[in-house]
Amino acid sequence: MMQGYNLEDITPGVDETLIRQPLGVVAAIVPFNFPAMIPFWFLPYAIACGNTFVLKPSERVPLTVRRTMELIEKTGIPKGVVNIVNGGRDVVDALCDHPAVRAISFVGSTPVAKHVYQRSAAAGKRMQCQGGAKNHVIVLPDADMDLAKQIISDSAFGCAGQRCLALSVVIGVGGAYSKLERMLVEALRSDVTLGYGLEPGVTMGPLVSARHKERVLAYIDKGVREGAKLVVDGRGLQVPGLPKGHWVGPTLFTGVRPEMTIGHEEIFGPVLCVIEAKDVDEALRIVKSHPLANASSIYTSNGAHARKYCKEVDASMVGVNIGVAAPLAMFGFGGAKGSFLGDLKAHGREQVQFYTQNKTSIVRWW
Repeated sequence: MMQGYNLEDITPGVDETLIRQPLGVVAAIVPFNFPAMIPFWFLPYAIACGNTFVLKPSERVPLTVRRTMELIEKTGIPKGVVNIVNGGRDVVDALCDHPAVRAISFVGSTPVAKHVYQRSAAAGKRMQCQGGAKNHVIVLPDADMDLAKQIISDSAFGCAGQRCLALSVVIGVGGAYSKLERMLVEALRSDVTLGYGLEPGVTMGPLVSARHKERVLAYIDKGVREGAKLVVDGRGLQVPGLPKGHWVGPTLFTGVRPEMTIGHEEIFGPVLCVIEAKDVDEALRIVKSHPLANASSIYTSNGAHARKYCKEVDASMVGVNIGVAAPLAMFGFGGAKGSFLGDLKAHGREQVQFYTQNKTSIVRWW
């Protein structure tokens, strides 16, 4: 993917060649939720393209990246190729402003993504900013409901909902809506086990901090006040022997309307909202009306409906009968609308383009 191309004799005696060269120093600012995985969306591409790399991990989870750096040093990689800086907003702003940093990759919330994008762009940097998400899935009456139930549960409550590809909203179309409440309640009670993640059988751990727990609880309270039906309440749960954990159990709302706070804003926690739509067109309108467009899926056995959805939905990562539409590393990764700022996405060919600049030589030989 680093290859360029050439054309000889563009005019008699003149050859033209395009090559890709590294930018120089590039940086990544990554979130708390996947401290081992997300840095490697960027680090291998950056150094394989010939750049040096500066990584700013979340100040909430610095130890994973520290251990990663210890392992990288054991490979014998030259000092200064991979670097780590720790800190909060002051460090982020310093990276945005520093003239030596040529490009920044960011993953986090949309408000912070906008700040990083605007500040870095003002300094003339290349930017790829992955923002927030409110991922929708629609379930049609002809779907395999047992499959949908299991996948929706895993997608919504894996990592306690603290991931940009977590399923947030289920839209039940026609007769599927009435089945979803019963089936999802059954899945939550039988398949989701709250506890310490290294214990056998545990499927969902705590939230990252006390502050984030209070934020999620505030959303649940607001959902109740705005009239949604709280079918499964995750508030007030505790795990025996772990009283200091920031526990919020799986939470399910039905009767949600798109304009409700819980139906519109990113919660980033184990809260799943169910909306009713009369047909595919109404469901698609609900999804397309949202300002965020990261990932979305449809559950159906009807190829025409699946094709229509994949073609018309705004999300740039789309799944059919799967939960988390996460592309493999040879395909581009990133959302659309308010979920992504920039033009070149992470992973694959686009990441190589992001971390390199083209140089064209036009050479005359007599």
